[in-house]
Amino acid sequence: MTIHREGTHSIIIAVSVLIFFNLAVRVFFCDCTLIMLISLIISLFLLFMLIFFFRKPKRILTADIFGVIAPADGKVVVIEKTTENEFFKDERIQISIFMSVWNVHINFFPLSGIVKYFRYHKGKYLLAKNPKSSQENERTSVVIENKNGIKVLYRQIAGTVARRIVFYVREGEEVVQSEESGFIKFGSRVDVFLPLDTDIKVKIGDKVKGSQTVIAEFSE
Repeated sequence: MTIHREGTHSIIIAVSVLIFFNLAVRVFFCDCTLIMLISLIISLFLLFMLIFFFRKPKRILTADIFGVIAPADGKVVVIEKTTENEFFKDERIQISIFMSVWNVHINFFPLSGIVKYFRYHKGKYLLAKNPKSSQENERTSVVIENKNGIKVLYRQIAGTVARRIVFYVREGEEVVQSEESGFIKFGSRVDVFLPLDTDIKVKIGDKVKGSQTVIAEFSE
């Protein structure tokens, strides 16, 4: 396991702040060893949590030309037929994966193909589990078309804690299934919109791993 590059800046700032904080505690409470010890323990705990959040585990990437791979770690919270109004403007099957602060927050391409559409939308920071978050929160929308002409839209959605969405994709670019597509800092959600005849391989409540779990398959 390594530290993801998106965490480098945050960790450097955190280390600097915690060092300054502990030096200040030492100056003002030099006669109280207990307070200095508590300060050090809290600082180390916070630093550990930050490093844990930005972890990048080693994984053998899954490839499935007829499948859709989970674009994020987390829990499946929605599987439903819905109208996708931004790109397709018709009915699709929506699968939503909620990412808690304990999950790996790297995002992955759910299939290989050409990026036909990409948009970044500024927005609110509603709770990621709120159905309105898909339309009102800060988000990106990416449509990939595979070699068989099947299009899939997946959307990174910020939550109440997440305040920055990072994306590594451009319109017209060719992308590879299970490779990194972006990063969402802190709790958030990813939605995937699939054709109605797609065979769904997960159910609500399932825990999935990005780049690992097959969440759906297309008919051959």
